Amino acid sequence: MALSDTQILTDARTPRELPATKRTPKFLRRLRQHGLVIALALVFVFPLLVMLSTALKSPQDVFSSPPTLIPSEWTFDNFATAFDQIPVWRYLGNTMLVAGLSVLGTALSCPLVAYALSKVKWAGAKPLFIMVLATMMLPPQVTLIPLFLIWNGVGATNTYLPLVVPAFLGTPFFIFLIRQFLMNVPDDLIEAARLDGASEFRTYATIVLPIARPAIVTAAVFQFVWAWTDFLNPLIYLNDESTYTLSIGLYAFFGENDVAWGPLMAACTMFTIPALIIFLIGQKFFIGGISAGAIK
Repeated sequence: MALSDTQILTDARTPRELPATKRTPKFLRRLRQHGLVIALALVFVFPLLVMLSTALKSPQDVFSSPPTLIPSEWTFDNFATAFDQIPVWRYLGNTMLVAGLSVLGTALSCPLVAYALSKVKWAGAKPLFIMVLATMMLPPQVTLIPLFLIWNGVGATNTYLPLVVPAFLGTPFFIFLIRQFLMNVPDDLIEAARLDGASEFRTYATIVLPIARPAIVTAAVFQFVWAWTDFLNPLIYLNDESTYTLSIGLYAFFGENDVAWGPLMAACTMFTIPALIIFLIGQKFFIGGISAGAIK
C-alpha cells in the first residue's frame, strides 16, 4: 500500500531512536564535551598543588625518590620556619599598601578618562584615544631607564611613589577596557541627566559609575594582581630591606636558603592566597566586565 504524503513527511521528521546499548549516558557526554577544559584546568592547578604539597612535607619527603604529591607525614613546621627566617608580616604590609593604593588610583583615574573618551563630545577624543592605545604597544623595558632617571632625579627612589603614582595617572589597558564598556551605555541616559540640569561630574558620579561597576571591579582585580605579583619595579626602585614587598622578600629568601624548599613553598603559599581570595571575591564582576567590555 502506498503511503500518503503526510505520512512520509511525518516519518521523515520523526528521529529514529537508538538502541539502549548505543545510547551515551548524559554524564559521559558532558564529560566528553568538557574534557579539554578539565584537562587544561588540571595543567594550571597542578603547580599550585605541588606548591601546597611541598609546603606541607617534611625535608625527607621533599627530596624523596620517586617524588610523591601527597605527603607521607603532614607538617606545618615549614610555615613556622618561613615566619622565623623572613619578616613576613612586614613584607605583607608593604605589599598590601602598594597594592591597595594602586587599586585606589586605578579606580579613580581610569573610569574618569574612559568617560571623557567615550561619552563627552570634544574634538580631541579620538586622537587622544589612539595615543592611549599606542602607548600599549611599547614594551615596559623600553621606558624603564628613562622612568628610573626621572624618579631618581626627583629623589623618589627607595620609596613607593614610583610603584603607586602611575596608577593615579591612568593605565592604558584599563582605560581601554572601561571605555569599551561605556560605549554600550545608551547616550539617552546621559542626555536625560544633562537636560535635568545635572552637571557633567554629577552625571558621571550618579549614572555612569554605578553602570560601569563590573568593568571597574574587573580593572581593580587586574591591578591588584599585577601590583601584588610585581617583581621588576620593586627590584629596581626599592633598596632598603624594610620597604621590600613580598615578591622581593621571597627572592631574597630563595637566595639565602636555596635548598630549603619546604619553607620557601610555605612562603609562596602565603603569597598566593590573598591574590586568590581577591579573584574569587571579584569573580562575578570580573567575568561580567570582561565579556561586556569585549562586546560593542
